[in-house]
Amino acid sequence: MDLGSLAKEAVSRLDSVHSPESLEAFRVDYLGRKGKLTRLFDSLKGLSGEERRSKGQELNELKRLLEEKVKAKAGSVTSSGSKKDSGFDPTLPGLRPPLGRLHPLTQTIREINGIFERLGFEVVEGPEIETEFSNFTALNIPQDHPSRDSFATFYLQSETGRESPLLLRSQTSTVQIRVMQKRKPPLRVVAPGRVYRPDQVDASHSFMFHQIEGLMVDDRTTFSELKGVLQFFLRELFGPGTRIRFRPHFFPFTEPSAEVDVNCFLCQQKGCSVCGGKGWLEVLGAGSVDPSVFEQVGYDLKRVQGFAFGLGVERITMLRHGIPDIRFFFENDLRFLRQF
Repeated sequence: MDLGSLAKEAVSRLDSVHSPESLEAFRVDYLGRKGKLTRLFDSLKGLSGEERRSKGQELNELKRLLEEKVKAKAGSVTSSGSKKDSGFDPTLPGLRPPLGRLHPLTQTIREINGIFERLGFEVVEGPEIETEFSNFTALNIPQDHPSRDSFATFYLQSETGRESPLLLRSQTSTVQIRVMQKRKPPLRVVAPGRVYRPDQVDASHSFMFHQIEGLMVDDRTTFSELKGVLQFFLRELFGPGTRIRFRPHFFPFTEPSAEVDVNCFLCQQKGCSVCGGKGWLEVLGAGSVDPSVFEQVGYDLKRVQGFAFGLGVERITMLRHGIPDIRFFFENDLRFLRQF
């Protein structure tokens, strides 16, 4: 009577039990009234007193071990076993996890980037904490310009409480400056990103919003090429029938400069509250890069020329989807975001 072999056999068989039915069969075979252990207990009658006592103790320990293992196994097969005992039906379809989607501003940024990438432009990014040089000086913005005042720009405070030369960028033109400082022409880049201005939050203003600014520099770029690039871009974005208008304007970093409008597609240029009755919607600003900007980054003014443009992502998205309030983008209301 080898109890060690019997114990190994029983434990091995118990490991292969995965249902209440097979567990009950195991219990009957080993612990039932006619099971293997019961027969071994009956065989003790033919042994001498000392041997009977020793073998009986070993059998009791084996019986107690198997009873504990059967009890533990019963809880396991009941919770994860058959459909009848656990209530789990493996034939039912699984639970589909909720799917997210891109924010409408992210969708617009990616679409705009994609259009310019088809024209050979490279998407570049830069830091949101900038220097006064990149944000103002290199862009030909004079010291007395209102945009440099503390009420128009988020300046970072030093430990002594005095204003430091660092600030939260108010435009992504800073990325263009950094690219020109590191690279030589030819350049074709677009720079998307967040910008910050201390504006009062209302339906059309926010202290944080998104811009995409573009730059093209080589030895022969002209204003007419700027018009061609923007016409292609705007018709890809708003549709092939989009009408485009260039109006003279002024920006410190471009000369000549222009505001660019598209026909109001909401009223078909008949006049509405969105276009202010004018029939046109302002969508971006552009112009030929001012020579002073090239001078600040160390370019040879006699060998380079280029153009730049910039647009607000929120405004474009609001116009395309008829969104009346910029605050909707940042409230994280799923009823609004699920529409896109």
